Amino acid sequence: MVISRSPDISLALVNDYPVVVEGLARMFEGHPRLRVVELDSGHRLEYPADVVLYDAFAATDRGRDDVRRLLANPACGKVVMYTWHVGVTQAEEALGLGMHGCLSKELAADELADSLVRVHEGEVVVSPELPRQEIKVPDWPGRPEGLSAREAEVIALITRGLTNDEIARTCYLSINSVKSYIRSAYRKMGVERRSQAVLWGVDHGMDPRGQEDRSVSS
Repeated sequence: MVISRSPDISLALVNDYPVVVEGLARMFEGHPRLRVVELDSGHRLEYPADVVLYDAFAATDRGRDDVRRLLANPACGKVVMYTWHVGVTQAEEALGLGMHGCLSKELAADELADSLVRVHEGEVVVSPELPRQEIKVPDWPGRPEGLSAREAEVIALITRGLTNDEIARTCYLSINSVKSYIRSAYRKMGVERRSQAVLWGVDHGMDPRGQEDRSVSS
């Protein structure tokens, strides 16, 4: 006997062009696990989504900022790149930004859906799969705890005593973007105050001076 189940994975589709997200939505109609909850052409999600599929169609350098905003948005669960070109460079950049997958537009609808389910269940998916030894995901303090590269950079600067304004100038970010990265990082770190974030940063290797002091004392 086949037991039917209601779709349990909420999916948001993000692209600058409404016609693109509408076409994507039709690909997932009737899927047993995936439920499209938002079609977004402005990168301002209104509803929480377990998985966000970011379509890189006609993306420019601004696309990196769009991705960072999505990753910093608490309404976004896991963010996946959807692009025509899945190579080592593209995979490294997507994963380096903190995305949870990089999927080719050449995938069939069922393959795309299966990849999104796997991402939801905790895998980092690059499809079509590349030789694993070719993909070098950049590492940084805080990455094992779930911080993106930009979140880790902001927390490292907090650990070293910089103010939000100083961080904004150093990273060429708006003050609102800095605050967004701080909020999302604090949530992942399990802290609420700046003093707690500083201690967390020191404990996780975000202040080279602190690491040097420890090595000397030991």
